[in-house]
Amino acid sequence: MPTPSILYLHGFASSPQSWKVTALREAMTARGIAADRLLAPQLPWPPQDAIALLKTLITTLKTIDPAPLTLAGSSLGGYYASWLAEKYDLKAVLINPAVAAHLTLERYLGIQKNFHTGDKIHVEPANLETLRAFAVAKPTQKRYLLLLETGDEVLDYQMAKNLYAGATTRVCPGGNHSFTRFPEFIPQILEFAGL
Repeated sequence: MPTPSILYLHGFASSPQSWKVTALREAMTARGIAADRLLAPQLPWPPQDAIALLKTLITTLKTIDPAPLTLAGSSLGGYYASWLAEKYDLKAVLINPAVAAHLTLERYLGIQKNFHTGDKIHVEPANLETLRAFAVAKPTQKRYLLLLETGDEVLDYQMAKNLYAGATTRVCPGGNHSFTRFPEFIPQILEFAGL
């Protein structure tokens, strides 16, 4: 039987070098799961470029590898993951996901920097309109594992809890936008992905 894979989508101004990707990769290696079962591409900006890359990647993966694919996305990556999960009939783990990215990113209009690379990101009003087009109004609840921390200082966790009501949900008190309790949920994430 083919081994399932996880496609991890990092958040805005983040990268595949994020601590969550590192923790997930280390946990998978410790369990003897091959490193190539975790894919974590650098997502480009603007949003349409990220979605185009991910659509190509998912289509290619589904063509060359019959194994189940699970998306995992944090913040903006969770927003993308939700849209892609609905489009390609995939399961997705959403970690403190943005549910209205076009509104959340309004406060970041202008020049921002990638946390890991230092590269400049120019957020323009047109990007917000593009993001609006990827909103999922009625997600298929059964396809999601939703992980939230109430102390998220960037996003209102209640918005995600309400939008994904009916999904398998874990709400942790405290924490912050990075989802501080991520390591303790890795076993559940791997089980959800079939690994």
